[in-house]
Amino acid sequence: MDGLTLFGTWVAALLTLFILSFLYKDNPFYKFAEYLFVGISAGYYIALAFHSSVVPNLWRPLAGYVENGRYFPGAFDTLAHGSWDWRVLTILAGVLGVTMLFRFFPKVAWVSRYGIAFSVGLGAGYSFVTNLQANCIAQVRGTIIPPLVIAGGAVDWMSSVTNTLLIVGVVCGLIYFYFSREPKGVFKGASRLGVWFLMVSFGASFGFTIMARISLLIGRAQFLVDDWVAGTLKFLGLL
Repeated sequence: MDGLTLFGTWVAALLTLFILSFLYKDNPFYKFAEYLFVGISAGYYIALAFHSSVVPNLWRPLAGYVENGRYFPGAFDTLAHGSWDWRVLTILAGVLGVTMLFRFFPKVAWVSRYGIAFSVGLGAGYSFVTNLQANCIAQVRGTIIPPLVIAGGAVDWMSSVTNTLLIVGVVCGLIYFYFSREPKGVFKGASRLGVWFLMVSFGASFGFTIMARISLLIGRAQFLVDDWVAGTLKFLGLL
């Protein structure tokens, strides 16, 4: 490990300890690491969005670009020759994007509403279709399964029990969220059973989240011991 790598390891280790210091109480070291992380993340994603979205989708179509020795004309070149094609939409999209920047100027902040409204409306329409296909339709298709599975001429009891529990859990969970009828009788029992299925689901999700956080903690602990402490001792010749 060279000196520059060791310096970076020390910076990462100290920032890790600053974040973990929040387990004791809120302190200036934790706030420094938190603000540094948020600032660097914001700057990184702004640069990433600019180079991955603005440049290829706005700047290059407008100004033109050269690729493999060939020049591809932009919207300005096309409009100069009297061709009003789809590149006009690029200019309109750029104008709507610029209007969002007016949000930083209080006197003309109302102009940003046009770009934001268009973006929110387009995003809502696009997300509605994708979420409907990815979540609703996929969930319905995943629930339409046989409660009794027969494989090789015999009943596959494990698959049958699993499918039956899945069907009962989905139906009872939906009944619990059906508020147009007062829960009485069988309807009330199914609703309570749906609560149990929901609690098991939430518990499993919570346990998965905890295990994911523990794995991150283990990774940070291994970094502190293997890379920071052991690396420093090796650099000093003590290990």
